[in-house]
Amino acid sequence: MQIIPALIYTNERSSKKFLLLACVCALLCGCVPRKRPSFPVSQLATNHPVAPQPLDVSLADPPDIPFEVALVPRLVFPRGTPAKPRVAITTPAPSPASAETPRDPTIAPELSDEQLSAAISETQQSLIVAERNLGLVQGKTLGFAQQDLVSKIRGFVDSAREAMKQNDWHRARSQAKKAEVLSKEFAPNP
Repeated sequence: MQIIPALIYTNERSSKKFLLLACVCALLCGCVPRKRPSFPVSQLATNHPVAPQPLDVSLADPPDIPFEVALVPRLVFPRGTPAKPRVAITTPAPSPASAETPRDPTIAPELSDEQLSAAISETQQSLIVAERNLGLVQGKTLGFAQQDLVSKIRGFVDSAREAMKQNDWHRARSQAKKAEVLSKEFAPNP
């Protein structure tokens, strides 16, 4: 491939002309930021506020201001009837028959003797593990999340014991198992 020197020369010359033209336009058209006219400080120092001269006002002749006296309509009306007397109502003491409220019936699946003995042993074993793991954190400083977890575990343990009193071994076993699983967070890793 042959390079023609005449074309190179004209391209360089036209690019220089274009660059020169762009610089001149930039200077003349305002690409360069113009300086704002500054406020002369000398004018600021010589200007003083002009205070108006006080007028001679005597208080001997007060001006007449017309006004009207209008009655405001009554906003509160008195009651037509006297207020009802307030009598303290005494409630009768609960009788022994009403002191015992009947418990809601508990619907629990019936367990066979083998399932019942397995549920009792699983419940007691889960409660032992949960209480042992809770004993490991007693006296330690716990964070907010850990304190919340301890309170949940104690809630499950209390719920399991309440279910044991009601002979609801299915619920007791599930609550004790939940307490055991949550308490493993505090158990030492083997």
